[in-house]
Amino acid sequence: MTNTAPNAPLSLGSTLLFSATSLPLSALVLALTVHLPAYFAASIGVSLATVGAVFGLCRAIDIPIEPMLGIAMDRTRTRWGRFRLWTLIGAPLMLVGLYMLTSARQGVGEAYLVTWLLVMYLGLSILLLSHTAWAATLATTYDSRARIFGIMGGVGVIGALGVLAIPIVMEANGYTDAEGVRGMIWYVMLLIPAAVGLVVWRTPETIAPEAPGQRFRLRDYLDLVTHGSMARILIADLCLALGPGWMAALFLFFSRDRMGFTTGQANVLLAIYILAGLFGAPATAWVATRIGKHRAAMASSAVYSVSLISLLWLPKASLGPSALAYFASGFVAAGFGALIRAMVADVADDIRLTQGKERGGLLYSLIASTNKVAVAASVIITYPLLARIGYDPKLGHGNAPEAIQGLTIAYLSGPIGFLALGAFCMFGYKLTAEKAAETRRLLEVRDAEPAAASR
Repeated sequence: MTNTAPNAPLSLGSTLLFSATSLPLSALVLALTVHLPAYFAASIGVSLATVGAVFGLCRAIDIPIEPMLGIAMDRTRTRWGRFRLWTLIGAPLMLVGLYMLTSARQGVGEAYLVTWLLVMYLGLSILLLSHTAWAATLATTYDSRARIFGIMGGVGVIGALGVLAIPIVMEANGYTDAEGVRGMIWYVMLLIPAAVGLVVWRTPETIAPEAPGQRFRLRDYLDLVTHGSMARILIADLCLALGPGWMAALFLFFSRDRMGFTTGQANVLLAIYILAGLFGAPATAWVATRIGKHRAAMASSAVYSVSLISLLWLPKASLGPSALAYFASGFVAAGFGALIRAMVADVADDIRLTQGKERGGLLYSLIASTNKVAVAASVIITYPLLARIGYDPKLGHGNAPEAIQGLTIAYLSGPIGFLALGAFCMFGYKLTAEKAAETRRLLEVRDAEPAAASR
């Protein structure tokens, strides 16, 4: 299952099978971003400030671990492969953490939440990082990388839609919001072993050859962070993740208390937002092969902002027009992650050409870290902000008009501002399709030299 020769391009069927891990990962990220913080605040009785602090603390502890995981993955050499082994390590950690979080009840202590959130986040980090870095080794050209990450994004949408359907169906059958969230987590727990089992069983893995005499130095790490293209990508990724993450953290509150929807209707809108990504992620990847990945990211940011701000002019409890706005924003939002990860794969080639070492795991750990910062910041900033403006989630429609107005301003201004900054980072991006193709050609020539010398 492991070799050092270049991979043949994966077929569509093999790519879809490899993307199976995206099902539980995307489902869990959605539940963590939208539902789980609100669940602890509204159903378990943890204060907004405490929820923000707990999630922020767990992210603060988890983020420094990410680069260490990346370095460890890059150095891993086993008969079972590199990323396959790490995939098998991450899955059980996720399962244990999620099970313990579903067991939390009224009066649960902060130490309990922190402990099991950390276990869950560690498993999530390992699984996300190994899956993303593995994908970068399966696609070796500029366009094929856009394709594989686009397909992974589309498959992830299916997992997210599945987890979102659970509270909708359960509410229709008389279950509470808290029971709906616990049902979502059990859905993820059932998906994890099935998806991971398929991927590690059926997907090949390639370990690229390295130039002799190379060791990892602190200077190498600094070179990665300050690499011209990677530095732009890191800042852009932080902003492009923080924008939608900010929106997601406030989505339920805004939909119910500003727009006048029920929880079930809000989840329907969120399902439409996510469903749009099923088409949007592959479509954005296709656009990227025509105009370039960085330009596709800039265009997507503009569409997202326009569709989000259109909500100001829609009548309350108007499901149809709101659905159109969320479909448009969800269509382009699904492409952000796919484009960034495809761009990082190009940077990994550029780094391997100059440093002679495989740094894919470490590069993707940097991206994972920016995503974690974004997700943590979306809760750390927005929840205390709501408390400061006088908004109380328990009051719902009973909040003062000034509090609802503050909620509206926060909901719209954060995403639009961060997406504008993310798009600005893409101006002057130099690692184009032509540059990436030349880098790949030089790598293939160098990789072929040891094989030719041994004959």
